Amino acid sequence: MNYQWDVLCEEGLQFFGKMSASMSHEIKNVLAVINENAGLLQDFVYMHEKGMPIDTEQLKGVSQMIIKQVRRADSIMKNMNKFAHSTDQLTKAENLNDILDIVTKLAARFASMREVSLEKIPTDEPVNIKTNPFLLENLIWLCLDFAMDSVGHGKTVRVLAQKIDNSAQITFSQLDSMPEPTEVFPDKRSEALLSALQAEIKVDSQAGTINISLPI
Repeated sequence: MNYQWDVLCEEGLQFFGKMSASMSHEIKNVLAVINENAGLLQDFVYMHEKGMPIDTEQLKGVSQMIIKQVRRADSIMKNMNKFAHSTDQLTKAENLNDILDIVTKLAARFASMREVSLEKIPTDEPVNIKTNPFLLENLIWLCLDFAMDSVGHGKTVRVLAQKIDNSAQITFSQLDSMPEPTEVFPDKRSEALLSALQAEIKVDSQAGTINISLPI
């Protein structure tokens, strides 16, 4: 048991650090774009002071770009806030779709770097579970990390949450390049998280799927 918690703590710190650094990088990119467009606004002011004509469409474009980046930053900060609050309680009632939304958004930059797309399949019905949200986010990330390597460049990892009988299930599909046999996954980190969450996992290389079953 001590060994398991050592793994969970180590993996949890790595996960939190990786995602926090990624979100900070995105904010840095937003600020760089805003700074560039602020410089363009200064150029327009200089042109006006020199009596030069200003292209109003260009000015409008700069304004719209700044507004777009502010909205992007607001979305990133909301995700950071939700992610940070997932560590507040050990056990919490959650909609599994909300947890998947957060993790897929956190993983979007990593997917883009690998030339992979992530598609969370929308569902009308909530999948309500009682779980440790941070540990579950960590497990979903590890599955996504493996799935992105197993889907191939230019392809899409599809993610679906659904209620099946008395359990909740997360399915990662279209993993056509999954190695066989899959002895490398789940690894010791995933196994520790599965044990802590009382969850089960099934990796099917022929079907190209990963299924996680969670108690409700």
